[in-house]
Amino acid sequence: MAKTNDMTATLKEMMGSFPVDTKSMEDAFKTTATLNEKLSNVALEAAEKSSEISSKWTKDTLNKIADMNKAKAEPADYAKAITDFASAQAEVAAENMAAFAEIAKKVQMDTVELMMAAGKDLSEDATAAVKKATADATTAAKKATATAK
Repeated sequence: MAKTNDMTATLKEMMGSFPVDTKSMEDAFKTTATLNEKLSNVALEAAEKSSEISSKWTKDTLNKIADMNKAKAEPADYAKAITDFASAQAEVAAENMAAFAEIAKKVQMDTVELMMAAGKDLSEDATAAVKKATADATTAAKKATATAK
């Protein structure tokens, strides 16, 4: 009977000739983890500021409703109270929407800044990894060629 070749040994030898650089993978993971942490901090800060604005807006609205609901001496005073409330709410709404827009603008600017920095870091990591992989492959190819002769 014909003897079959042991492919396991052949594959191990072949894979050993092309070493894998796990350092570049670790660096990429660390860069990604750091980026995620920074992006999370941006989001959490924005959420905190947004909730502060919403909470203050709610408290102010409730106080103005309490003032509006007080008993009045004249029927015309009720109409004036409602008009004053509506006018004040429109003004406060504009202010708060502007504050929310500022938060959104800051989140956008911070995110773009982080993404550009991360892109630069990832590009540098990828360039270093490609250079090292090319050097390793060249060395392995030279070694394989020398062994084959």
